[in-house]
Amino acid sequence: MLRIRLVEEEIARRYAAQQMRCPVHLSIGQEAPAAAFGFALTAEDQALSTHRSHAHYLGKGGDLNAMIAELYGKATGCCGGRGGSMHLSDPRAGFLASTAIVGNSIPLGVGVALAQQLRGDKTLTCVFFGDGATEEGAFYEAANFAALRQLPVLFACENNLYSVYSPLSKRQPASRDLCVLAEALGVPAVRVDGNDALAVEAAAEQAVAAIRAGGGPRFVECTTYRWREHCGPNYDDELGYRPEGELAAWQARDPLPRLARTLSLTEADQQAMAAEIAAEIGLAFELALAAPYPDASTALDGIYRTELAS
Repeated sequence: MLRIRLVEEEIARRYAAQQMRCPVHLSIGQEAPAAAFGFALTAEDQALSTHRSHAHYLGKGGDLNAMIAELYGKATGCCGGRGGSMHLSDPRAGFLASTAIVGNSIPLGVGVALAQQLRGDKTLTCVFFGDGATEEGAFYEAANFAALRQLPVLFACENNLYSVYSPLSKRQPASRDLCVLAEALGVPAVRVDGNDALAVEAAAEQAVAAIRAGGGPRFVECTTYRWREHCGPNYDDELGYRPEGELAAWQARDPLPRLARTLSLTEADQQAMAAEIAAEIGLAFELALAAPYPDASTALDGIYRTELAS
């Protein structure tokens, strides 16, 4: 969690230099689900994410150097500099892809889970998405199909209360419960405090165990909160879309010191961890800045097939 936080804070600090020529969606304040689900999954399990994907990529074990290079559009990036912040992939870590379209990763993840079931390889797929994605038709269709076929897929919903600038209350009826919604589609569901890392880890491990035992899909809703603007490195409370004092109340529930207290970590322990992580992050940015851009002659590589299969 600390590693994710420090990586994203450094991205925010450097973003004004305009060398990262892609939008960034930061998860500062909601690191616990990404880290906890990462612990519950194996490298062979697959994960897919959204436009807000840095935390999930790192939590699943993605290559930090390749991620930072991707933000700079460099050839050493995890997608060769072609994807940017919203399109990350690390097959070695089992992080298949992140996609920018809201809800788009959900049917992709269900398709991957179908392939896993057909192969009988005992792995599963975890699909990360936000509360806004539950309003997309793709969620209903994919969850229904997953329940029908009893697919090994874990729906990890990070409910941070907002879709861009619209609160949940402006988008869904007050009586609607996302877990009840999932269960109505045939997917057993549980809600957990998304700022309590150990509670999320316990819920994730229980869901993973049930899926591995052949119990079909599971839905875990993690209530959490993003601190910074929807898209970008800054704060945006001056826009007035969040009630006064709401951000401060959630910052008081910061998942990092909460976990540090639970683990009885001293200030010296935390400083030592931060120093080690900072050195790793500094090197990642140095490597990214020194790396070459993709050669122009490769611009169309991976887009079009030039030969028909025989």
